Amino acid sequence: MIDDVRDRLRGLLDEYVALDAELRKLEDTEFRICIFGSARIRPEDPVYQMVYRLARSLAKLGVDIVTGGGPGLMEAANRGVQEARNEQSKSYGLPIELPKRLEAPNKHLDIKSQHRRFSSRLDEFMRLSHAVVVAPGGIGTVLELMYVWQLLQVGMIEPRPVILLGRDFWSGLIAWMREQPLHRGFIGEHDMEYVHLVDAPKEVVQIIRKALEEYRKTHQLVVEELPEEQRAGAAGRLMRAAAEQAAVEAPEAISAAPPEAAEGPPSAEGSDPVGINTKTRRHEEERTG
Repeated sequence: MIDDVRDRLRGLLDEYVALDAELRKLEDTEFRICIFGSARIRPEDPVYQMVYRLARSLAKLGVDIVTGGGPGLMEAANRGVQEARNEQSKSYGLPIELPKRLEAPNKHLDIKSQHRRFSSRLDEFMRLSHAVVVAPGGIGTVLELMYVWQLLQVGMIEPRPVILLGRDFWSGLIAWMREQPLHRGFIGEHDMEYVHLVDAPKEVVQIIRKALEEYRKTHQLVVEELPEEQRAGAAGRLMRAAAEQAAVEAPEAISAAPPEAAEGPPSAEGSDPVGINTKTRRHEEERTG
């Protein structure tokens, strides 16, 4: 009886792995960044505001942002990408049902994928993402960091930057990793090269921009191999994303308006730096994980 159940479970897991790999190929249409961090940080906290500004900056590059879809820093990231008002970028949330604590999804999600198990949620984080930013957080955040770090170590996911945001917060962990696991030979020096320790959002954007450029180069080759009916849409997305990134890097080279028109009155974004009054998009797709 037990062996029969184990065989059935093994068969389901094999099918799960195969479907996960197939879905990875189908969903690999946009560059996406996972942002992990504490659910307990409030909007008045400087770390919340930093993650909000980071997500806005990343959205202006035309990338998608993926979080756990809950409160705290997850909300800060989802809110930042929506209030950047870039139609190219989407705000993903992967909320989880917790048995002893209610953690409602935040209200800044374009796409929501509900989960009941941490394992399936972690798999979807890895399947969707091409880069990972880890802001300050607790046990759940450390779990997410260690999961992606080990998968990179053993080659079970494609290479991607893993960025630890906040030297004061993360430097102690990195020092311990060097003084204990590395010193004792439990990991290699090359394993430490997977993570980048930074202090400011602009440092994150610099690392992401390089990864994004590499993604677009390799993805262009993939587009050329697609069936003709799919090729035009994928190529169009790449062209729009490239144009939007160019506008961020050199707006004066993109604008066709005369200088006096370009200067104009202050925008709503400029008069509302926190983005509280910005009208946001709300298109929510429900999927069950």
